[in-house]
Amino acid sequence: MIPYSIYIVDDEETIREGVTMALEARYKVEAFSTAETAIDAIKVKRPDLVLLDIGLPGMDGINALRQIKDLYPHVLIIMITAYEDIDSVISAMKLGAYDYVVKPLHMDSLEIAIRNALETIRLRKEVQLLQERYLMENLPCFIGESNAIQDVMDFIKMVAKSPDTPILILGETGTGKELIASAIHYRSPNFKGPFIPVNCAAIPKDLIESELFGYEKGAFSGAKASGKKGLIEEAANGTLFFDEVGDLGPKAQAKLLRFLETGEYYRVGDTGKYSIKTRVVSATNKNLEHMIEEDLFRKDLYFRLAVVKVEVPSLNERPSDIIPMAKHFLYEFSRKFGKTFTGLSSGTVDALMAHSWTGNVRELRNLVERGVLVGKGPELTARDLGIEGQYEAGDLKQAKGETTFAPLPDTGIDLSLVQESLEKYYIKEALKLAGGNESQAAKLLNINHHTFRYRKKKLQIE
Repeated sequence: MIPYSIYIVDDEETIREGVTMALEARYKVEAFSTAETAIDAIKVKRPDLVLLDIGLPGMDGINALRQIKDLYPHVLIIMITAYEDIDSVISAMKLGAYDYVVKPLHMDSLEIAIRNALETIRLRKEVQLLQERYLMENLPCFIGESNAIQDVMDFIKMVAKSPDTPILILGETGTGKELIASAIHYRSPNFKGPFIPVNCAAIPKDLIESELFGYEKGAFSGAKASGKKGLIEEAANGTLFFDEVGDLGPKAQAKLLRFLETGEYYRVGDTGKYSIKTRVVSATNKNLEHMIEEDLFRKDLYFRLAVVKVEVPSLNERPSDIIPMAKHFLYEFSRKFGKTFTGLSSGTVDALMAHSWTGNVRELRNLVERGVLVGKGPELTARDLGIEGQYEAGDLKQAKGETTFAPLPDTGIDLSLVQESLEKYYIKEALKLAGGNESQAAKLLNINHHTFRYRKKKLQIE
């Protein structure tokens, strides 16, 4: 096991030597006489724990604490003071110091403070490893290197740190909004608690209240004799995910708003008040702002749900992720169905990149599942996926009249070169007619913008 690293920063040589001798058998210890030299070392290699004297020459301990926290906010720091300088200690704790000890140092007290700090570090690392393991095993939707999805994931890491801030996820059907909600949960301090998804569109409007808040025995005809916990109660100390939140009816919206504002609710048929803590994450593919204008969604509820908004890009907006995800799904379903596919054929890559993904990641996953199930391998083909022939380069269509071509010479031709030349010609002509506007050029060629950009890039057209 790699020992914890501890930096000691104190201008008194006897203290540096004494603490080093007491700790070096169990920890990796380095000592510094000034804050400046310690900070230079911290920039090179971050320690687990810093023992930092408040009364240092040059840069004092308070300013050093501030700089270290700016560099590494999660480094734990125990302050050392020559006497109980309450003002300095209070300032240090406000800036994020973990604890403090008073000179003259008593090694028993110091070691207790160090053990407590290192136990906190151990628990943090354990939580981080568990979170990372879950995310790697359960969130294949976010394989890819596109800037669009990396921006989303970076934003998620930041907003997930708050355990109770409501978050609204916006995106087209099939973009993986529930996986985003799951990623938020497992990156949050609540990750050991339950993740409870609620499909608002699937629960009948007359049952939504009892499903969310629970009910007491005899609350209504057909109620269980023992009563029932609601989904909100099930999500205590975890995350409650409202999928398709735009489908909630007016009555459920009002009750959800009250819960979000107070953390309190009533079970159906009960006068007792209940209170829990949970994070609420919502998702929708609807335009809630338009629904507000049409009096279909409460404006006050919208503002409570959308404290933070996350917009998930469609698959067409991140084409560089299509092939990595397709390969991931290929290997996933190869294992599931006992197949031995080795990869994607070049024709399959072209077909996947040219396809318009109206169903987003869900559509891609379903296509690959079908392909692996019916295909024989060793490579997955466009025919296996069921999209063979949809994107042939030489398939030229015109709205009026018939297209005529030069006769085939006796010596024959290189058909692939002819196809490529023809495609290059018409893409360039379309760009000229559209004044360089790619969207307009794509319309002139009767293809979608995503397909146009892919073909333009592949043919190296400037």
